[in-house]
Formats: sequence, C-alpha cells, structure tokens
Amino acid sequence: MTLSEELVWRGFVQQTTLSDLAALDQQKWTFYHGFDASADSQTVGNLAAMMLDKTFIRHGHKAIMLAGGATSLIGDPGGKDKERELQDEKAIKHNVEHAEKLIKRIISDKVTVVNNIDWLKDVKLLPFLRDVGKHFGMASLVQRDFIAQRINDPSTGISYTEFSYTLLQGYDYLHLFDKHGCSLQLGGSDQWGNCLSGVELIRRSRGAEAHVITMPLIINKATGKKFGKTEEGAIWLDEAKTGALMFYQFWLNVDDEGAETYLKIFTEYDKPAIDLLMAEFHENPAGRIAQRALAYKVTELVHGSKRADEVKKVTEILFADGDFLELAKDDMQLLKKELPVVKASEDLPEVIVSAGLASSKIEARKFLDSGAISVNHQKAGPNNLDLFVVGNNLLRRGKNRFAIVEKK
Repeated sequence: MTLSEELVWRGFVQQTTLSDLAALDQQKWTFYHGFDASADSQTVGNLAAMMLDKTFIRHGHKAIMLAGGATSLIGDPGGKDKERELQDEKAIKHNVEHAEKLIKRIISDKVTVVNNIDWLKDVKLLPFLRDVGKHFGMASLVQRDFIAQRINDPSTGISYTEFSYTLLQGYDYLHLFDKHGCSLQLGGSDQWGNCLSGVELIRRSRGAEAHVITMPLIINKATGKKFGKTEEGAIWLDEAKTGALMFYQFWLNVDDEGAETYLKIFTEYDKPAIDLLMAEFHENPAGRIAQRALAYKVTELVHGSKRADEVKKVTEILFADGDFLELAKDDMQLLKKELPVVKASEDLPEVIVSAGLASSKIEARKFLDSGAISVNHQKAGPNNLDLFVVGNNLLRRGKNRFAIVEKK
C-alpha cells in the first residue's frame, strides 16, 4: 500500500492543496507539523496527529516537529470561540520541553524538533510588516472561518494579537522552507486557514510551490463530541495527568461503532490485521476483541510494553467474576500501585470523596442514592459502611472508577 493509499484508508485526509494525492508517492518529502505548547502534556487528540506523522516517517519521509514556543505566547484562535488565557514564557518553555520528550518517545527519536521562538524572537516589527505583511490581503484574511466568526460575534470579537497569529504561522513555514527545504505542512482541519498562509507566503515571496494536508478532527461517534473528552476531562498522554490504568480503560470502553476507525488511526496495525480483528469482533461483539486490541496497542505505544502488561492484568482482575477478597497478595499489590488507596471511616461519603470518586460529599450521596457505588461488587447505600471488611476492599463508582479502602 502506497502512502497516499494508506492515508486515505486510515482516514487521515480532510483537505489538501495537492491536485493529486498520489504526488506523495513520487518523491521524498520534508514535512513539518506544529504542536501547541499551551499545556504541559498532549492529549489523545494530539496522538492522532502523531500517528499521521508516523505514517509519513514509515514511508521514508523526513519529519520536522515545530514547537510553538513563540506562537503559544499569543494563542491560536483557530477552533476557539474566545481568546485564550495567555501564559508566561517560563510556563511555555516548560511545556515545550515536556512535549519534545513525549514526541520523540512516541513518534521517533530521529525527528528534527525546532522551536519557533528561536527565530521569531529576533524578528523586528517594521521589516516583518514590510517583507511579510505586504503579502497578505485583508479581504482574504477576514473571510477565514475562525476570524469571520469571531469578528461577527460582539460578545467576544478578536484581538489584533490573535488576528496576527496566522501571519506568524505563515512565516514559520517560510523559515522552514528556506532552512530545511520543507515543502509540506500537516495539520488539523481547524488549521486549514493558518496553513494556507504559509503556502501563499512561499508562493508570493519565493515563487515556489508548497503544500498542505489537513486531517479531520476525531469525533466520538457515540456522543458527537470531540474524541478524548470524558466527564473527568481530557485524556492526557502524560501519566501524571491521566494514569495508565484510566488511559487503558478509556480505550477499552470506546463504542462499538468507532472501534474500527480508532484502530486505523491510533495503531499501526495494517489492513489485513484490522480486517481480521473486525471479522472476529463482528462474530462476537460481546467479547470486545477490537477494543481489547486497541487498548493494549495504544497503551503500549504511549506508556511502554511493561506498563501496558501491568494495566492489562489489573483490568482483568478488576472486571473478573472472582471474589476480590480472595485475590493473591501479588495481585493486590499491583492493584495498590494503580488505584487510589484510602482508609475506611464511619462516613461513607467522605471515603468516596477521599478516594477521588466524587468531588464533594453532596455528589457522593447522589452516587449512593442512584446505586452507582459498590463495595466488593455489592451495591452500597448511603449508610451501609458495614460492607467494608477488615483488610482491603474494592470501592467502585460506575463502570470503571475504582479505589482500594483499607479497614483495620
């Protein structure tokens, strides 16, 4: 399967300036993909972009990952209905360093990582306006979806700071074109307008062709919401923000309708392997073989095979039909590494809050009243603390939120 064929099969192409996607197969490209540095970790939405990059690298193309150390100080208005809260340089620098480690671990340690603060910090205003700004027409800029939407919304509007973002992204592409021979930019579909700024700037200032490919935003087909958003918040790639067990269970619980799509996007399984998995899945949907394969492969990619093996075993223990109270000592120790461990008390709502399974005692009581809380696989009411036995107890909220409660 050629690169262009694989991109289409995996669902990685939304828009492109290429008249024929097969042009990707006719030469080796140097491409770049920018990543935002407004947070100290990336999410599973960012992981989709990384998998697009890995696909290009696997076919022999050269990758440049651009850290937005400068542009993150401004904030990208694309896809946002209000201005971002600005962060200071120290926070952005910290975020870039974390992102660089993550990207090299997940994508490849051979990618070239650059930071646009290195060249944008020296740009002077008058030369920038004369040499770059003159190539951008106001009529075309204000017609771009994200700018037009914000300009026409009197409650939010758009600041000149955000409005200028697209010029800076265009300048980034020009810089990489000049310094690295980069002639292809990858991005999310919400970046289409910003990506075109670089294409136009290179054409007007250098008389050369440059291209863009954007990928669709991943939408959870069951909820219609942006993929990776849960009631607890975003699913992060940094284990300090989303634990490996919760990460594994997120993938294990994806909907049946989206399982094949997620296998194509978030794993490197080839077409025969995915076709086989899906054939087995359709024969026995209750067995959830597609979700189990997805959960293990993505966790292995992000957290390594050792952690993937550990959380796979823990998950099997948690959802097993056997008696939790009869677990082997080693298995209990493994659970305690992965789950919150709290002490029992006479106040069951307080225990639930201490375990992180509710944000307040009021919310904890609501969970108890609705039957969402169980202890050692038995439904718990508001006051039946006697379900706790001496030793270790399994406290559960809903389908996949757990904690260990120790009682002396």
